Amino acid sequence: MFRENAVNKPWGYEYLAYESEDVALWVLHLNKGFSTSMHAHPQKTTGLVILSGSIELGFIADSKVITAPDKQMIRRGLFHQSRAISDNVILLEVETPNDKGDLVRLFDDHGREALGYESQKNYFARDSSHLWIDSNAGSPPLDIYGFSSPIKIQKINNLSDFNGFDNESIIMFLSGGVGKVVGGRAHLATVPGDIAKYEILKVVIDSMEFAQEDTLILKVN
Repeated sequence: MFRENAVNKPWGYEYLAYESEDVALWVLHLNKGFSTSMHAHPQKTTGLVILSGSIELGFIADSKVITAPDKQMIRRGLFHQSRAISDNVILLEVETPNDKGDLVRLFDDHGREALGYESQKNYFARDSSHLWIDSNAGSPPLDIYGFSSPIKIQKINNLSDFNGFDNESIIMFLSGGVGKVVGGRAHLATVPGDIAKYEILKVVIDSMEFAQEDTLILKVN
């Protein structure tokens, strides 16, 4: 259902761009001055990548300003809220695991505290301008335009495929990961939904032994 539709929100709209059993990747368009609810996902980890504009990312006790291109990981159960403080705010939101019903709102400017996710009356048909990444994307690497920050979808077949990445690039794992053998057993050090600057990720990669065969990444330059 989400593949065919986008969803109107009081603060703008969102749509699904990629999904698997492990993750769901959403694209959020926020109108200046509007906020998402202060909400938490008790069972999900959330990763945000801001592609365009600036947001104030609020928590119960404090807040921070994030300007594109940048990222933020949010642990499960942490209440958070995004407020657009510029025009043309576009976010990528990756959720692990894929469960749109895992939502608890603490407070909301639009009176949705006791409500779950938006009903079908808020759905509208998506069009060709809405990003969709299928499981076969990224081979060869796929460049995606239409955002302020350039996006590339890339299959990773071995660790050397990471060579030449810019240190400031933001890497999101959509499937697979990198790992090593410990005690005779293969362990992944990164999993779907993880986001990192390549400068940090490279430290991990340099100590890994393999990239899982089905690894698919999204790279924001």
